[in-house]
Amino acid sequence: MIGVLPMHFPGELAHAAGALPVILQEDDEPITIGQKNVFNFYCGFNRSLIDQALRGKFSGLDAIMFGDHCVQLLGTADVIRANIPGLPILFNQLCSIIDAEWALPETERTFQQLWKELETLIGRKIDEADVRASIRLFNHDRALMRRLYDLRRNGQIALTGRQMQAVVKSSMVMDKTQHCALLERLLAQKRSEPSAGRAVRVFLSGHLCHAPKLDILDLIETCGGRVVDDDLYHGFRFVFADIDEQAPPVRALADWYLSRNRKVPCPTRAIKGADWEQYLLKAVDDSGADGLIVLMAKFCEPHMYFYPEIKEAFERRGVPHLLIETEHEGIALESLKTRVETFMEITRRRAVAA
Repeated sequence: MIGVLPMHFPGELAHAAGALPVILQEDDEPITIGQKNVFNFYCGFNRSLIDQALRGKFSGLDAIMFGDHCVQLLGTADVIRANIPGLPILFNQLCSIIDAEWALPETERTFQQLWKELETLIGRKIDEADVRASIRLFNHDRALMRRLYDLRRNGQIALTGRQMQAVVKSSMVMDKTQHCALLERLLAQKRSEPSAGRAVRVFLSGHLCHAPKLDILDLIETCGGRVVDDDLYHGFRFVFADIDEQAPPVRALADWYLSRNRKVPCPTRAIKGADWEQYLLKAVDDSGADGLIVLMAKFCEPHMYFYPEIKEAFERRGVPHLLIETEHEGIALESLKTRVETFMEITRRRAVAA
């Protein structure tokens, strides 16, 4: 069992090695034993990972694949390495300037290195045919979830935000063959959204590493909203890009990584002409959403740097948007309810006026 850090490392290589890749999740436990090992200004995801590690929650893992997409994760890797020296940390640094002339060969070298590290971990060669088979399986799983997104966007299937989270998060932690079978059963049992009343159609954005709080998703729906699309990591960001099944695997993995930011921009990567705010404006239009709700994890520096541009772009276009800052320790739902209700009323009136 190999723990995988979001957002850019594919689990396909770990799966081809005969392991179960498990994307590590923030849990709901308060930060206790890990508190003395981490700065308070780390985001809830990183603080939770450190606390889980020190509480022995990762004792079932044979290794962790770490990335470097924020400074806080570098510190998290160091803390886990220092406190659990027997747990292999496969740390690989992917290039962050996507359109640099050296980006492709550098990314290929990174995945080649990871391939070799996994072979050392399991004590045998990883066959290229096994990698291709894993790529096909993971692509199939992503395609099924994208189909689910299409149906949900068009109102052809009734899934709450809480239910959609269960679909995506289960894919991150369970056997892909079993997950595909469950998805096919779900798609076969689709039923349309109830037509009574018009809910405010909402696009959710943000939460780059950890899942949104289910209470917040419930609150959006209680206040008259219906999430029709998102760019959450625990959402469409996780499933939108497939890996080429025909190309040599290392090249295919590199192309997959470098193409992601062109399609759904990430604030931890840089590329000319790929602006997150312009992507969001188009995505909101394409989904038919009435407004945008941004979920920002407290102390998420990459998101904090980009949000002013998103805010300015949506205000300039006159599209309603609401920022909700979330914390691991929770959020006062009563005060948040007032803000969400106000957002829904403003959005509903603007939709009618238009």
